[in-house]
Parts: sequence; structure tokens; C-alpha cells
Amino acid sequence: MPTAPAEPTPGTPVAVALGTRPAAPVAGADAALAGPVPLAAVALRLRPGDTVAVATQDVRTGTRLLVADPDGGADTEVVVRSTVPRGHKLAVRAAAAGDPVLKYGQSIGRATADIVPGQHVHSHNLGMDDSDRAYEFGTARVQLPPAAVPRTWQGYRRADGRWGTRNYVGIVTSVNCSASTARLIADQFRGPVLEAYPHVDGVVALTHDTGCGLVPTSEGAQVTRRTLRGYATHPNMAGLLVVGLGCEMLPVEGLLDGIDDLGIPVQRLVIQETGGIRATVRAGVAAIQEMLPGIEALRREEAPASALVLGLNCGGSDGLSGITANPALGHASDLLVAQGGTSVLAETPEVFGAEHLLLRRAVSREVGQRLLDRLDWWKGYTAAGGGTMDNNPSPGNKAGGLTTILEKSLGAVAKAGTAELVAVHEYAEPVVEKGLTFMDTPGYDPVSVTGIVAGGSTVVVFTTGRGSVLGCKPAPSIKVATNTETYERMREDMDLDAGRIVTGTATVESVGEELFERILAVASGETTVSEELDLGADEFVPWQLGAVT
Repeated sequence: MPTAPAEPTPGTPVAVALGTRPAAPVAGADAALAGPVPLAAVALRLRPGDTVAVATQDVRTGTRLLVADPDGGADTEVVVRSTVPRGHKLAVRAAAAGDPVLKYGQSIGRATADIVPGQHVHSHNLGMDDSDRAYEFGTARVQLPPAAVPRTWQGYRRADGRWGTRNYVGIVTSVNCSASTARLIADQFRGPVLEAYPHVDGVVALTHDTGCGLVPTSEGAQVTRRTLRGYATHPNMAGLLVVGLGCEMLPVEGLLDGIDDLGIPVQRLVIQETGGIRATVRAGVAAIQEMLPGIEALRREEAPASALVLGLNCGGSDGLSGITANPALGHASDLLVAQGGTSVLAETPEVFGAEHLLLRRAVSREVGQRLLDRLDWWKGYTAAGGGTMDNNPSPGNKAGGLTTILEKSLGAVAKAGTAELVAVHEYAEPVVEKGLTFMDTPGYDPVSVTGIVAGGSTVVVFTTGRGSVLGCKPAPSIKVATNTETYERMREDMDLDAGRIVTGTATVESVGEELFERILAVASGETTVSEELDLGADEFVPWQLGAVT
């Protein structure tokens, strides 16, 4: 069984130490009952001084465990007092009511009752820790050395110098009133009709629930416009049809400003001008049919890894997310950044409580302050809606072993690897920097990924413990299971099993390297399971902000 990593130096991100455990076999729950057995046979203590360990399998009541003394003293025998499900927390050190409870060497909350070794630690005895965290800017920056061997992939070179991983025809709607029309047009290109165009990845209708009733100068209208333009100008779009109604507040023309510079075929249709739905569908089908031969003629060319923009996201997280898939993705992200590429971390509510780790990696105080400014905005936003930032995790997260937003966030930021933080963007803003960046998005998966793709991500890696089935056209989505049980149960929906890190057959580094190779392969055209299922259009969900009048 992997042994607990050494305590990191002050300021070292969590993901560093999580990538150092060797592989070894795990004992079964029945073997544990024969005990006493080492704690590492059934649970991981991530830092020597942690209050809790994470169960790597169901640990039954009465199991006798030998817990190592972090100070080098004799082992202590601990008897498990109630069954601890896989992914949940087992107390290995006492904590009085009000004391901080440590995991990853960080506070994940405060004990709401006295906790003794052997107890299950969860919502019944662990609550939020509202203590202020110490903020330092740029004190743990790690400039990754350039990769010794430059890597390449096969992509589509666009006229503006960007590289696409897919060739889609996008139908972008300016308003919900044109959504049904856009879907009717896209439906005409389902099935065998595109078999004559093997280099066209599909025709995708990107429909949404807004576009009118918004004050044009409002924050909500600007976010919607940025999102729609981000998709309209995305490098994975090889052709574009924009469909509007004609009387909306965000007109078609506003989405097409400067778009001719992209060098792709573009058509516009306005239902009220074209003669209604049927006439617009006929015109839209004809417009796309005219585009297809030129798009089919495009061919992939060798592209540098530095041209990739990788979106990092997680959903349906569990207690193993921050131990397996997330740090493995962080390692893959570091490999891409070392190649000169770009990674985009997101989900602002799910870095709350771990923001101090990111601030230590900011390239400047200004970059770090932008992250704090977005968190302050969120505190006001959630308060206005009658909530607080610690309303997260979801019921599914809790069923998987996560108790507080602090615990969830500490595991979530592991997706960012160790690279320094070079920029912080608002939702759907174009991401132009090389290196690790952050985008302000909600934690809700479809909305978050929509913002990342609008910002220019050409490949998305999505980690999940409970089992998310997200797709995100026009970008391919690689789904990584945090535990082998979920991977086996949902094998037809998962691309990679990171649970091998816990079972001892792989390490964080080896899975991260495997994932990096998969990213290059998928960018070059290898299909993901979500693409096989034709997922990704319905998951286009722009963030809706502001009053609808």
C-alpha cells in the first residue's frame, strides 16, 4: 500500500506531495478484521500530522489498525468504532470539539463534537472552519523547466494562427427564440448524411435560454455576449452559421463583428427577415451544404504541444478525487505547461478555502489580487441569493466522503499541478497566456465547462468520482474516474481509470503521464466516449447573470 507522503515544506502545493507515493498492494476488508494491520492497508494518511485518514475500501466496525506515530514513537492500536465507507474519513488522532481537523496538512473544518481515534468523521461531527487564512503572494512559485523533448500532435491550422483539435460546423443562436430553428437545421445533418465528409466532425446547434430581456450594458448581457462570441470564434469551428430572431437585445450582428478575420465560412440568418422557421431551416441547410466541401478539404498538420489549451474541471467528486485523478491531472497539466502550453483551472466556489495555495504561486500580487477579488464577488453573490460559500459540497459529494467546501477545494486545486499562476480571467474571457491560468466560473459542471471552452480550451479533461457523463462540443472531453469501482461500473462512459493509484498498480506520475499522452492523442483526432455518444450540445449552458426584464 502507498505510504503517506512526507510533510511538504511551507507553501508547497498539495499536489506535489501527492505525487510521491510508491505503489504496493492493498489488503482486503476481511483481512483487516483479523488484525491488527497497518493503517496503510485500508486507508491513506496524507500527511503525518493529519487528524484523519481516507479509507481506500469499506473499513468495518471492530477492525484493529496500527497507526504510526508521526513523531517516530511506537505504533498505536486503534479500533474502528463504526463502519467507514470507501472515500470517507477515519479519525487517527483525537480532536476536541472546536479543534481544527487536518487533512492534506490543512484544516478541512472544525470538530462539532469530541472526536476519538477510530471514529467515522463526516457531517455528524465536522463543520465549517471560518478562520482567516494567511495570504502570501508569489512565495511558492515554481517555474517548470522547459521539456527536454518537444512534443507534437496533429491539428487543424486556422488562418489566425490558432490550432483546432476538431472540425465542426457551429450553429450559434443569438437568442432562445431561435433555438428550435437551429436544432431543426442541425437535425438535417444527423446519421449517414455526413458520411461523405469524414473530415467534418459534425454540425452542432448551440442553443441557450437567454439573449433577450437583458439590459445590453449589464454584466449579464456582457457575459452572454462573450460566451457566444467565444464559441463562434472557437478554433474548433471550421464553419459558422449564426441564427437570430430579429428583435432580440443581442442581435446577430453583434456576434459577427470582426469574425471575417477568422478565415472560415460564415453565414447569418434572421428568422423574421428570412420568412419564418421553415424558410430559415431550408436556407440554413443550404448554407451548411455549401460549406461542407471546403471544410472536408482541410487536413491535419503537425502542431506543437504549446498550441494546446487544456481545460481542467471536475464534477461528482468524492473523497478520492484529491488523491487520485485530480493530482494526476495536475501532473499532466505540468507536463503541458513545460511544453509551453496553456491550462485553465476554474470553478471559483471550489477553490474557496484553498485559495491561499494558489496565491503563493501567483506570478505577481496583481494576479493574486484578481483571484481574491473574484472570491469577494462570489461572497456577495451567494449572500444576495440567501446562501454562503460553504453551502457546497453537493449531496453526491457528501455521499462520496467529502464533508466541507474546504476539503473539497483542497482536493480540487490539485488539478492545477505545481506551475505558477500567470493569469486570472473572468467568465468566457479569451485565454491568451501560456502557462497555468484561472477562469472565474461557477462550480456547476456544464456552466463551468461552457465558460472554459468559450475562453478557447480545445481539449477538456474532466475528473469524476461519482460518475459524470459530460460532453462539451466543440471540444472533446476526456473523463477520468477517481476510483476503479466507478470506472468498472460506468466503463462505457469513462476514458481512464485513476483508481489504480489507490489499488497500488499505478502512481500519480504514471497516470499523469498516461493522461498527457491521451490528451495528445485526443487532440489529434482520437474519439472520446462522450464523442462516441454524440454528447456535448445540450451541455452548452452559458452562465446567466442579472435581472431579466
